[in-house]
Amino acid sequence: MPIIVNLDVMLAKRKMRSRDLAARIGIAEQNVSLLKSGKVKGVRFDTLEKICEVLDCQPGDILEYRSEKTTEDGQENAATPPAPPSR
Repeated sequence: MPIIVNLDVMLAKRKMRSRDLAARIGIAEQNVSLLKSGKVKGVRFDTLEKICEVLDCQPGDILEYRSEKTTEDGQENAATPPAPPSR
């Protein structure tokens, strides 16, 4: 998945539990867990805004884009052949 959710990292930096974040932003703890695991297809901007407000961070601290062509260490994945030119 090209969008990586780093919410667990930010929670650890702020020494906050998922339960506490859920209570402060008004969503179910299960939804915070789903968001942390990246098992969601999207997040509402108002929810993202509340998360950033409570954690005192920017959206980019929580969400990261990583190309599917890029490996974990940031190197281009040579195993993926380039797509053939379209005609």
